[in-house]
Amino acid sequence: MSNLDQLETRSADEREADQLAQLLPLLARINASEGSCLTGADKVQSLADLRHLPVLRKSDLSKWQAEHPPFGGIPTNGVTRLFQSPGPIYEPGGSTPDWWRFGRFLRSLGIGAGDVVQNTFSYHFTPAGAMFESAAMAVGAQVFAAGPGQTELQVQAAADLGVTVYAGTPDYLGAILTKADEMGVDLSHITKAAVSGGPLFPAVRAVYAARGITCLQCYGTADVGHIAYETLADAPMVVDEGAIVEIVTPGTGDPVADGEVGEVVVTALNPDYPLVRFATGDLSAVVPGLSDCGRTNMRLAGWKGRADQATKVKGMFVRPEQVARLVERHPEIHRARIEVGHDGKTDTMLVKLETDGTDVDAYAASISEVLKLRGEVQTVSLGGCRRVDNKIADLRGTG
Repeated sequence: MSNLDQLETRSADEREADQLAQLLPLLARINASEGSCLTGADKVQSLADLRHLPVLRKSDLSKWQAEHPPFGGIPTNGVTRLFQSPGPIYEPGGSTPDWWRFGRFLRSLGIGAGDVVQNTFSYHFTPAGAMFESAAMAVGAQVFAAGPGQTELQVQAAADLGVTVYAGTPDYLGAILTKADEMGVDLSHITKAAVSGGPLFPAVRAVYAARGITCLQCYGTADVGHIAYETLADAPMVVDEGAIVEIVTPGTGDPVADGEVGEVVVTALNPDYPLVRFATGDLSAVVPGLSDCGRTNMRLAGWKGRADQATKVKGMFVRPEQVARLVERHPEIHRARIEVGHDGKTDTMLVKLETDGTDVDAYAASISEVLKLRGEVQTVSLGGCRRVDNKIADLRGTG
């Protein structure tokens, strides 16, 4: 049975006409909503006209939500779940099947009836767990709501339940497989892995392939849901049918030429929570041509860095403003630098603090509380972080 649907194989003209027909009523609703901050919606007569609208950044959304709680004046329908991401930013969730639209990604990997999905994405505060659970249920699979952590129990459950699909961050599957080897537990029935929330390095994918596991990654956010996904045919990600994606110049919002790196800006065609020109902060580029898999939507070159210096560590964003708050907590710290690496199995985080202080335990506690992650602490002499004040450096390679 084909894992493509009719929307994925339509012509570009059909796609644009359909998406415009969905977009215009959403713009009218947003414009008429009390507290709406969207300007210029009346200028949009085609998808190309979206460039005339302002780019919506997370900082804008957080401000709007503070002024018009909970969702900043953006009209919502059918909200049954509420989530919080760092910022804080609040996101709604609905109960209709595959509300975040990740089902297409799972189908592209061949996941469906008869599969048992071990969902290790978090169910705590953020919607990641719910996103993949609703998608797996929509394609007919069974879901074990594992959440992250407790690796030994993850191994035991995977064995007992006959799990066939792993869903989670790219690195954590490796931790589960390593623990299974240590325990002498056979998990060879896991043959598919649907990953997101961090970079999937070629070397990591190759390790999984050597164990008979086909691993594909997708791209999405808590705010707009599913954006793009890999297929079995080729590496570039195909854009989801429920999203309009632009690649723009960071800071201006002007579209760049195909092949040029720019910021990913997404308009979500979600009638329950329409976000227009939402800036993800991620950098990518359009890959010319069509996928060999038969899908006809535009393709993205994958993750090319961050426009705002934020980066993901073990599936969690670390942002410059968090680093600034860390420095503010300790008057004796002058500057800080975060260095994100990868040791071949998992992400690593080194926190360099320019200080003459010596209370490393207190600094480690603050890092855990402010950054929501644990990292190695290294104090350096005054001037040791010069010219990289409060900077996040992603030192992970692509190989």
